Amino acid sequence: MANEDTSNDLNDSPTEMVEAYRSVDFLESADGRVLRMLAEYLEPQTRFDNAGVSDTIVVFGSARTLSPEVAGEALARAEKTGRNVHTARRDVENARYYEAARTLSRRLTEWAKTIDGAQNRFVICSGGGPGIMEAANRGAADVDGVTIGLNITLPHEQHENPFITDELAFKFRYFFMRKFWFVYLAKAVIIFPGGFGTMDELFEVLTLDQTGKLEHPLPIVLFGGDYWDKVLNLDAMIEMGTIGESDLTLCLKTNSVDEAFDFLVRELSARAVERPGGNL
Repeated sequence: MANEDTSNDLNDSPTEMVEAYRSVDFLESADGRVLRMLAEYLEPQTRFDNAGVSDTIVVFGSARTLSPEVAGEALARAEKTGRNVHTARRDVENARYYEAARTLSRRLTEWAKTIDGAQNRFVICSGGGPGIMEAANRGAADVDGVTIGLNITLPHEQHENPFITDELAFKFRYFFMRKFWFVYLAKAVIIFPGGFGTMDELFEVLTLDQTGKLEHPLPIVLFGGDYWDKVLNLDAMIEMGTIGESDLTLCLKTNSVDEAFDFLVRELSARAVERPGGNL
């Protein structure tokens, strides 16, 4: 019997049809970009609304800062082997910033719980990763506070830390949408020592404040005065006339958890307690 052409056989499996909004190929394409952007606005908004989160205190800082426990263990190993001792000692010294971020976040969460009628006010928000971000989320979790992590997909994957409230753990594709959510609900910002990403976040906030893009000015704490004095000289910018003294009126540089806490509580009590909601 001659071979028959079965290319149009009705028994062939048809190509599966899916709706456009279910098509992964389309959503990952250039034409689907605007939908990806919109999803990173609407999906977090829904989750924040469901959790009753109206405003945040944002904590920025290095992902490389170790906890005192981890840094101490690493130093013990380094001294035993005689290798990388200098780096391990530096990490132990820097671990004080981890402890400060944890303590300050804990105290601010405790204070927020005392506000009359408050529920999930001034929630601690970080970038969701390790280091200072972990310390901030950990401090809020220490006193059973809800806490937010705005993570992002990176070439070298950054995994979320274990102290984020489950329903408030996010992962973004786009830096600019992540930045939007950092700033939109923020009522204060705390900047711990960090690298390029921390600098980017600091100057983003300062620029929005300076140019009047914020509904309300944000009090900013530069924690770790010795670090900031080395890497950032904002006074030189005032001297050169590239910024004005008024641009830094809500910027406190300190090494003290107590001073940072008192400053933030004073500013938030005066400017933000009666104004929940967005800041852009």
